[in-house]
Amino acid sequence: MAHPRSRAPSLARALLDAQVAYHLERWSGDQLAGTVTALADDILAAGGRHQIEDLVDREAVKLIAARALATMPASAAARGILELVTAVVVEGPAEPYPLGELVDRGQVATLLDSVLALHPVLERLVEASAEVPLVGTTAARFMGRIVGEVAQANKTVADKVPGLGSLVSFGTRSASRVMGAADRQFEALFGDTMGKGGAFAVRRLNRVVIDTVLDPTTRLAVLQTWDLLAREQVVGLSHHATQGQISDVADALHDVVITVLATDQAADLAEVVIDGLFDGFGGYTPTELLDQLDLRREDVVHDLVKLAVPIVDALRESGDLEQLLRAQLEPFFTSAEVTRLLG
Repeated sequence: MAHPRSRAPSLARALLDAQVAYHLERWSGDQLAGTVTALADDILAAGGRHQIEDLVDREAVKLIAARALATMPASAAARGILELVTAVVVEGPAEPYPLGELVDRGQVATLLDSVLALHPVLERLVEASAEVPLVGTTAARFMGRIVGEVAQANKTVADKVPGLGSLVSFGTRSASRVMGAADRQFEALFGDTMGKGGAFAVRRLNRVVIDTVLDPTTRLAVLQTWDLLAREQVVGLSHHATQGQISDVADALHDVVITVLATDQAADLAEVVIDGLFDGFGGYTPTELLDQLDLRREDVVHDLVKLAVPIVDALRESGDLEQLLRAQLEPFFTSAEVTRLLG
């Protein structure tokens, strides 16, 4: 008769095989959905007794976020996603539809009112631009061209009236000489005098822009423009630009995003956002947070089951699930403590 201790290893292996088979049965066939449902429900129930602040390490989340911002946007997968999105945008929807079906006009009006209410910010931005010399030069030339176009239009009308055309022509030629002299000054001089003249032109132009923004007619014009656009069909950008042009813009934006998100400033901003989320929601339990997000616990469990079942099925059919279970359970059954108990 074999010594009891000599039977312990073989009994441990038999118990290991039995437990692996037991779990494989639970994670297959008709029992799979029930197992996943029970597990997800139990996890949510257990987590529902603890606050998020106690379950999740705030500092660990910050480190993960900083690493993700620095590495993920530049990854090959991110580049592939960008190319996929670009291709979808270029192709457009399979069946075109009016733009108005996407956004309600009332929402557009609300958004427009919110943007127009930011006019003090716009005023500060355009005022700051007056200190940039090249902006002043551009503004002065722009205003000069506008004046020239108006003068030419007036001359065209005046030519139709006997005697008035020559008078307007004289005034136009005089104004042209003045504008030409000013333009030559802009070309020849890039100093303080031009800077002051350019700043004056920018401020005058900015005033026109701000007054136009605040004009009630502007709001009505934008809404009427939306009414026109709302009837337009949503199609791919290939109708307006080539694949190469769109890809160049997407690549340039992607490069900007990579550079910005990899900076310390972006990481600091992420930390501020994470602190704000924990300060605002860290005191909730996961169940309470789901309620705040208008998500029912039953729906979350149902969605987890739909995601998990195909994954587990694939792992079981390939034999990977059995290997995972055995790798996790075998150290216990081959431990000295189990051998002592079985012996």
